Amino acid sequence: MVECFGNIYRNRKVLVTGHTGFKGSWLAFWLSRLGAKVTGYALTPQTHPSHFELLDLDMISIIGDIRDRVKIEEVVQQQQPEIIFHLAAQPLVRYSYINPRETFETNVMGTINIFEAARKIGCARAIVNVTSDKCYENKEWVWGYRENDPMGGYDPYSASKGCAELVTRSYQNSFFNIQEFQKNHTVLLASARAGNVIGGGDWAQDRLIPDIMEAVAQNKKALIRSPFSTRPWQHVLDPLSGYLVLGQKLLEAKSEYAEGWNFGPGDEGALTVEEIIQRAREQWGVIHWETPAATAKELHEAHWLKLDCSNAHMRLKWKSVWDTSQAVLRTIQWYRRYFEKNEVSTLQDIETYITDATAARMEWTT
Repeated sequence: MVECFGNIYRNRKVLVTGHTGFKGSWLAFWLSRLGAKVTGYALTPQTHPSHFELLDLDMISIIGDIRDRVKIEEVVQQQQPEIIFHLAAQPLVRYSYINPRETFETNVMGTINIFEAARKIGCARAIVNVTSDKCYENKEWVWGYRENDPMGGYDPYSASKGCAELVTRSYQNSFFNIQEFQKNHTVLLASARAGNVIGGGDWAQDRLIPDIMEAVAQNKKALIRSPFSTRPWQHVLDPLSGYLVLGQKLLEAKSEYAEGWNFGPGDEGALTVEEIIQRAREQWGVIHWETPAATAKELHEAHWLKLDCSNAHMRLKWKSVWDTSQAVLRTIQWYRRYFEKNEVSTLQDIETYITDATAARMEWTT
């Protein structure tokens, strides 16, 4: 495994913000298996059970709020990361309607705090800022959004991610300009935008798979608000491999990669919520669901959203390894093993993913 991504993460000091969350815990685990010296900065795990706690990672875990500018700078000064993967965020659309101020402060000012710490302390050589496919101005059209499409956001969460992308562009122009790279600064900054991810260990509220798994645990029907909404579904390891490829390019001082990138599945991955549930039920017959008519139109959420990932395909030589059927299969198998055998199969999933990526001749596997 350590040979992946050109062996560039071995013994590399890496800071992962949001490491106690779903995607952050998977990324921190994978980085540790790549031989990196991982430091995490995040709030205490927000769910019980917690994927991060189940992994029992050998890493430096620092509990703190991304809005705490002083503490962030202290952590960067003490740990001296060479690369920062910034995943800390308020990630939920419906929660953002209830707590818009917290959402904007976390997702916008928290991002600025990371950039400022990197700019002032000067140890980091690369930053990958993870935002969301919801950063785009969603016009509900059928084709995928490209990296140069306008930022937007109807709900507070989406708007905060659009703002985070604008902040990223501002810092790329003002402080980390690639024309001044190796002259007036040594930081390469890029952003990564991914669609809906699924995978084992996610227990956050108001997400499809966690809601289903909570219902299974309680022997109830899952309440599904918008069964006909279409999203680009992918296993969590697919965008994470994209982030790691992008980080590799930045650490190799390839300034032409310091821009925004989409990481999503192909057209076959754009499925409705109902289609995902049906595929999940094929893997585990205990899954049942219903739609509560009274809440179907409560809050605005996008119904159609898809990414165009041609740029990553052509220039990063990245693409999804697992199609949607395989992503659902691996996800449901993870939860079945956890519920029925109390097993955590995260490592097995990563090993299988790398085996499949090697068979598919993905460049990052060498």
